[in-house]
Amino acid sequence: MIGEHAATCHCRVEERVIFAMGGGGFTMEPSNPLLDDHVLGLARAARPRVLFLPTASGDTLDQMNAFRARFGDRACVPEQLSLFRLHGARRSLCEVVLAQDIIYIGGGSMRNMLAIWRAHELDLLLVEAWRRGTVLAGVSAGAMCWFEGGVTRSGGPPESIAGMGVLNGSLTVHGDGEPERLPAWLAGVRAGTLPGGWALDDGVGLLFRGTRLERAVSSRPGAGAERVDAVGGELVRRHLDVELLGARGGVWDPLRRREDDAVQELRRVKQMRHGIHTERD
Repeated sequence: MIGEHAATCHCRVEERVIFAMGGGGFTMEPSNPLLDDHVLGLARAARPRVLFLPTASGDTLDQMNAFRARFGDRACVPEQLSLFRLHGARRSLCEVVLAQDIIYIGGGSMRNMLAIWRAHELDLLLVEAWRRGTVLAGVSAGAMCWFEGGVTRSGGPPESIAGMGVLNGSLTVHGDGEPERLPAWLAGVRAGTLPGGWALDDGVGLLFRGTRLERAVSSRPGAGAERVDAVGGELVRRHLDVELLGARGGVWDPLRRREDDAVQELRRVKQMRHGIHTERD
């Protein structure tokens, strides 16, 4: 399926981009577009084609409506792909996926998402799209899936789970929003069941070019990230420098977003977690 189109389409390694977000974007920050605007800016096209995959949530209308609300009036061509609603589709998955400039993966159950992707061989298509230069962006489960491993709550308590291994290391998300995840991840890194990697607060994104981390950015003041490795059975933790999006000269720009708005956003996220987003990875 992929090999028919793959002969001359591979880009240079440094042009392959993955943007992994610990939490945020249109599903968590409806009034804060900074991360999503950053995603659009990663594409080489002036009006990029953006495909949203809400597989991890079970292709819920809530996520799809939020995607349309965020990207419908921006300089892009938005499209959504529901693997639960393929009946009557006029284009193959290969045609849809490989035509995109950006593929945006939503949050939800990482375990279920990967199982469904593999059933459709979508995991192979996504890697091929990345090799051709399509930007891969994702939040929560949609961020952890690219790494060797992460922490899932698909079965209830936080537990280690294997990812696709496109990027080396592991990732854990929602560091400040779901603090119970971090101890489980640290225990996995210490025990060697997970490789060393990164822990992200909500609102923080890591930008990888090829497989190298280029920068860390955030849509919220005070959100952080750290790199953790096990050395001789002990954990070595290092905080990353995180660039605040929308800031000028390192100072939060009140014309772009006020700090009290961020506080309100966090409260809104907590309310959502007790409502429609109760099964998020």
